[in-house]
Amino acid sequence: MTDHEPFRTRIKVRHYELDSLGHLNHAVYHSYGEVARLEALTAAGDEKLREARLAPVLLESRIVYRRELRSGDEVDVTCEVAFGEGKAFRMSSRIIKLDGTLSAEIECTVGLMDLDRRKLVPDPRGHFERAQVDLQVLSAA
Repeated sequence: MTDHEPFRTRIKVRHYELDSLGHLNHAVYHSYGEVARLEALTAAGDEKLREARLAPVLLESRIVYRRELRSGDEVDVTCEVAFGEGKAFRMSSRIIKLDGTLSAEIECTVGLMDLDRRKLVPDPRGHFERAQVDLQVLSAA
């Protein structure tokens, strides 16, 4: 059980995002996950990271498609972060129709890059904390 809900952003499926079968193109699901990650980071105050010359970078993305989305559907896209050991951390998203149907799950491996050295920094959580990024926005725990 979590203390609060994960970060969510709402997106409406547009007709030009559909494939020839009439459902959301596979690559657009990834775009929706990216929208949620960027919105969550902005809400958490990631401009403080940029001031420190740091930025999250996507290292890997994996998606599991559960149910199709069609034009006009509205979805909530969640975003949560989980830190572990090392230079990488996880950002997860769930794409959920307004009726509660899970449409897709996205798991991303992310690093925090030093923009001057062009290298990943160790202890990304510590860098987020020192930059005073609000990690509560990024975590449901």
